Amino acid sequence: ARGADRYHELVESEGTIKTFFKAVKAGAEGRGIDRVFPTGVSPVVLSDMTSGYNVAEDLSQRPRFHDLCGFTGTELRAALEATAAAHDLDAGLVDAALDLMRDFYNGYRFTSQREERVYNPTLALYFLKQWAENGAYPEQLLDDNLAMDRNRIQYVARLPHGETLVNRALDPTEPLTVSQLVNRFGVRDMLTAPRTPDFLATLLYYFGVLTLAGRNELGELVLTIPNQVIRKLYVERLQEQALPDYGDQEQRQALCRRFYATGDLGPLCDLLEQRYFKVFDNRDLRWSNELVVKTAFLVTLFNDAFYLMDSEPALGRGYGDLLLRVRPDMRQYTLLDHLLEFKAVSLKAVGLTSAELAAKTREELRTLPAVADALRDAQAQLARYRQTLEAAGGPLKLHTHAVVCIRLERLVFTDASDCY
Repeated sequence: ARGADRYHELVESEGTIKTFFKAVKAGAEGRGIDRVFPTGVSPVVLSDMTSGYNVAEDLSQRPRFHDLCGFTGTELRAALEATAAAHDLDAGLVDAALDLMRDFYNGYRFTSQREERVYNPTLALYFLKQWAENGAYPEQLLDDNLAMDRNRIQYVARLPHGETLVNRALDPTEPLTVSQLVNRFGVRDMLTAPRTPDFLATLLYYFGVLTLAGRNELGELVLTIPNQVIRKLYVERLQEQALPDYGDQEQRQALCRRFYATGDLGPLCDLLEQRYFKVFDNRDLRWSNELVVKTAFLVTLFNDAFYLMDSEPALGRGYGDLLLRVRPDMRQYTLLDHLLEFKAVSLKAVGLTSAELAAKTREELRTLPAVADALRDAQAQLARYRQTLEAAGGPLKLHTHAVVCIRLERLVFTDASDCY
């Protein structure tokens, strides 16, 4: 309550923020201020300013200003080349650096009328500074200045129906859509307005943790997570939900390290069965599908210090489920590349009760016809995807994994394939 009262004191009546903007408004009315260009002002604040500053125009979605507050790929390449020349760095690393920054920092789009995406300038400058000073890429690709974005995701998740919407943002196959971006975000609106999907999704857009991805066949605006850095913020929130204890996280990290280096999926599947899936109560079991399983593995395995994590990568004419590609600057270590394909089957399909399912070993489950068929389908897809990755070239040490989930209770998988 005190936080809300303090906010009202600042933006209403003769509060500090409102008084400041009133003075700016007055100064722009022939009193010495010719033009005003404020940036970084929350739409929530602007909505609550009312008459204090009701002359502002929002330029953020106009096509001509699309790249005003972000770097284009051309600009960033020039900056990387200049940094390499100025600090005697290997110019041959520019392409690799740009590829890494494209995955982690690119992806922002502020109008559906422009196709080019722009790079986050805070992150890009952080990368350039680290590379110039140390002659190496930053080990932590997230600048601490963006840690606040995680709190914004948490805030929206705590709003009514916000949890469901925030989790849906991780699904690339059915991205969030809005008919149009909401433009009223005053505190009263946020406390009293209906929590429509458009309202919540637009709030995430203005917070910078979703971005425009064009329009769908209905003409709706499609919103998506822009890059790996922002995806990490969503994933960490789910990690803490599913595995909240220190012991859980310690075990997860140990099992992930084992998987990264050896491809041994058994212990990790045990953890998911015993701990992760337990956070789902009975009403959640209706969502027992490939998306939930894939999200569980993405959340558990996510590690941007080692990998470029790609959900639904385009591989030929199909889309893989989850690809862990070793970062270029980490290939000197004993890390394997991993491609996972997921299938889900129901209790009805396997002809078992929940108690019978729990009593069977993985070897017994693997022989069930519905499970065996699902594994074969996944293996056939993985074989095609492997050919696509091989044809593309590159120094991959690829292991493939077919995983079948039965009612969010049991996991069956094939052994990791031989690397090449």
